[in-house]
This record gives sequence, structure tokens and C-alpha cells, in this order.
Amino acid sequence: MNTTAVLSLPDAAALAWFFLLIGGYRIVAEFRNIKSRSISGAVQVQRVRWMRTMAQRDARLMDAILLGHLSQGNAFFASTCAIAIGGLVTLLGRGDSAMAALQELPYVAHSTPISWTVKVILLISIFAYAFFKFAWAFRLSHYTAILIGATPLLEAGDDAACLRHADAIAELNGIAAEHANAGLRSFFYSIAAMAWFFHPLLFIAATAAVVLILVRRDFFSRSRNILASCDFP
Repeated sequence: MNTTAVLSLPDAAALAWFFLLIGGYRIVAEFRNIKSRSISGAVQVQRVRWMRTMAQRDARLMDAILLGHLSQGNAFFASTCAIAIGGLVTLLGRGDSAMAALQELPYVAHSTPISWTVKVILLISIFAYAFFKFAWAFRLSHYTAILIGATPLLEAGDDAACLRHADAIAELNGIAAEHANAGLRSFFYSIAAMAWFFHPLLFIAATAAVVLILVRRDFFSRSRNILASCDFP
């Protein structure tokens, strides 16, 4: 079965544009030289500083509290994804009435039952992907907490080993943040995907707008500049 048998040509082009943009952005943003200039790269520098400072403290309660707050955020978003998936699965069973109500609005493009199902499945896939990302980030936060508890004291004798341990904790925490960031990006992409229910051209424009917003926030925002300016010895 060819693509146009399921989707119209504008719908198929819009879907291809969606995957091209979000896939291309992910690939380009992961290049080391580019990633180091992003807000994620600036935050990772602060994670290393945080864990090295943590290694010099006798009482690490504050570090555990901070990490707990980050972990709770991942758990919240994972549960939100599960709720969204449940609602969208319910929508699959009531597609006819929902589609009819939506198409009463002006300028809404016509959808066949099959194309409507594809649109809902796309949203389910996005939230399922986000769920796995947040759930793994939540798990990695637990591993990070364990490593913090296992951090030796600097005065124990081997300062170099202690600092290497702190750097490993920062790296693991950074991996958790990467998964959480991928989950958050999925929420942005779901907004673009919802535009597809109205019109494929709106879907194309929304996808481009979302990617531009992410590029600005990751590389050109005031927050990124502030975090990068804190990179002092």
C-alpha cells in the first residue's frame, strides 16, 4: 500500500517535514562542538562544579534534596505522559464523533477515518517516547543519588580518586538530564502534531515554529548566556 492510499499528498508531505525537522535538529544539536555551546552544555559545566563541591562537603543533605526535586519532576512528567496516552487511546475509539465535531470549524481540512487514526497514533507515539525518556531519567536520578552517597571524603587520602568519582556522578546526572530534555522536547513536538488535526499546512508551520523556538532557547536565549557566563575557574 502506498502512502497516498492512507494519507493525502499534503498530509504525507507534512508528516515527512515533521520527521525531517525534528530528526535533523536532534542530530545537529548532538554534535559535540555545537552541544557545548548550548544551554545543556552550559548546565553540564555547572553539574561538574556542583559534584566537585559536593565531594568537599561532609554533610551532603542539601545535594540529596536538590537531586530529589529533579527526580520528582521527571516522575511528574512521566505520569503526565501516561495520562495523555490513556486519553488518546480513548479518542481512538471515539474518532468519528471527534472528527465530525472538529470539521465543523472553519478552514479545517477534511480527514478520512484512516488519516484521523494516523494523527492520533502519531500523538500517542510522541507521548510514549516521552514517557520512556522521563522514566529512564527518573531511574538514572536514583543511580546518581546512590553515587552521591558512595562519594568518599576528600580527607580520606586520595583526592584525585574522589574528584574522578565526582566527575562520573556529574556525567551520569548529565545523561539523565539529556533523557529528560528529550522528553520535554516531545511535549513541544506534540503541540506541532496537534496542528495536523486542523490542516497539514498549519502542521508544517507549527513544526517549523517549534523547532525555531527550541533552537533559540537552546542556543540564543538569555538563560543560556547567563549560564555560560558562570563558567569561571
